[in-house]
Amino acid sequence: MGSVIVSNEQILHALQSSILSIYDEMIVTDAKGIILHRSGELNNFWSSNTPTIVGKTLMELEEISFFGETLLPLLKREVHSLQLKTWDGSTILITMFPSHGNSEELCVWGLKGISETITDSVELLEDREPTTLSSMVVHSQKMKEVLNTIEMVSKVSTTVLLLGESGVGKEMLAKTLHQLSNRRLKPFIAVNCGAIPDNLLESELFGYVGGAFSGANKNGAPGKFELANGGIIFLDEIGEMPLNLQVKLLRILQEKEVTPLGSSKSIRIDVQIIAATNRSLEKMVKEGRFREDLYYRLNVVPIDIPSLRERIEDIPVLLYHFVAKYNALYNRNIHITPDAIDLFCMYDWPGNVRQLENTVERIVVTSRDMDVDASIVYSYIPWKKDEFKEPPLIEYIMPLQEAIDMVEEQLIKLAVDKYKSSKLAAKVLEISQPTLSRKYKKIREKMERESLSYPNKRNILEQHLDKQLRSMAIVTSTVILPEEISELMKPNVSPSNPIFKRVQKKLTNLREQEGIIEWVYIFKMVDSHVAQTIVASEDFVIPTGVLYEGPPETMEVAFAALNGKAGVTPLYQDIYGEWKTSFAPLMDSNGKVVAIIAFDHKKSYIETELKKIENMLKKH
Repeated sequence: MGSVIVSNEQILHALQSSILSIYDEMIVTDAKGIILHRSGELNNFWSSNTPTIVGKTLMELEEISFFGETLLPLLKREVHSLQLKTWDGSTILITMFPSHGNSEELCVWGLKGISETITDSVELLEDREPTTLSSMVVHSQKMKEVLNTIEMVSKVSTTVLLLGESGVGKEMLAKTLHQLSNRRLKPFIAVNCGAIPDNLLESELFGYVGGAFSGANKNGAPGKFELANGGIIFLDEIGEMPLNLQVKLLRILQEKEVTPLGSSKSIRIDVQIIAATNRSLEKMVKEGRFREDLYYRLNVVPIDIPSLRERIEDIPVLLYHFVAKYNALYNRNIHITPDAIDLFCMYDWPGNVRQLENTVERIVVTSRDMDVDASIVYSYIPWKKDEFKEPPLIEYIMPLQEAIDMVEEQLIKLAVDKYKSSKLAAKVLEISQPTLSRKYKKIREKMERESLSYPNKRNILEQHLDKQLRSMAIVTSTVILPEEISELMKPNVSPSNPIFKRVQKKLTNLREQEGIIEWVYIFKMVDSHVAQTIVASEDFVIPTGVLYEGPPETMEVAFAALNGKAGVTPLYQDIYGEWKTSFAPLMDSNGKVVAIIAFDHKKSYIETELKKIENMLKKH
């Protein structure tokens, strides 16, 4: 049988076909990165401004197509694969095959698209008929984590608090949660607490009966809570709600019933509450402008939505989405060039996604050029004028190079932290990307060497745990009726008293339900150093009526609770063991503290919990 003669051209064609059966496109470069040959085509990848790439260098391609790291270092490695993000949000897989023949050294690059333009964005489009689910276009890990939390929370009817700046998309996330939940067939009612006058907000929320006030409908009207029955009510700008209405909202959360204005009859309701604010409720609590008990009732599942400047990775994807949206809406064909996208990423966007979308719409409507580059975009963005600032004052003499290194380190950290991209950071600092990467690597190594000492880490972990214990104490204390405690504080009340037994049973149940509490007890302060037990959970080590003088740091926190401030002690030791105790005041309807409730936690529990928090923070 005769041998088959195969030409070099046939062999090359076979090899090329084999590579293109795996990859969408193949390019060949020399050792310096100059492109010599191209086969196949990666759809929607190369910019419309690059009709041919043969003869160009990889450095030139990075300027027009890549949003991620540089490819040049791969020229000095063995076969290596790498995922890169492009300017429009696409994800591509790039593999480099170096050749080591006798002739000129060549490199073969295989490019494969592993996502459509926006398929890497998270779109919650599950089969949830008959409701049409609104899509959330995101790309950054931070927003993916937010959506994952939303999806988990949607399985239960707990209270959710959305936190974030104006324009980050709080109402859209609330609607997404509603459409994912088992309440999706029931109403979604949105109320902006800051847009309705205080004198009308009460009737708007809770409804009213005929004749409740001047000008009221004679037949009355249902409130938003009643209209949302079975579904979800979204209370936007909850920080704007007046204090007197905060009390009524707290009652709805506790009692699951609403009383219309002018009526004495309550209406049972089943409503999930999603609240949102762009203000610091914790700060408002400290200033007395927001009720602490309501804050902890709303703060069951807090979800922080990052601002757009904290997730710059989302900007290219959002731009592509909004341009496509408004091109279709206004029958336009606007194209945003890569350099314009870089400029979009360098702006701070104080109005967040809302401001970005409005800017894109204005560009699509008013731009005379179909290809919108950086020079055009610059006129649409309201850049802040640079303010003159005095140079930093050096208070002691140091070597000049050391001072230069300090300033350089600070600038590089600021740029990388802000833009989350070495390409953008290098462009802003006007240095090459490899130079920035090399310097930033040294900075990271230095930061790792100067990581927190053990005492500082311990302090941070305890702060996290104390917040949890304080919140638990405040919320749990609401099951105790102050009037019952007032009865028990009268002279000669014995343990056989029915009220005493009822409260003791409640405290015992609290201890058993929580599973993390060793003892629960209610006491009064005899003076700033001595406490006296009123009633406690069963098997409490200190009998009722016996005086207790604890360590000064513990009694200081207890005395603060007497003045209305809940708190948690540091880890302390007394004759009964080592403990951490959380205190919460018990107040009557007039806001007067009648007694203090305490929750004791063993040292073993504290150490276990601190370890859990440390592991959680490491993962985060």
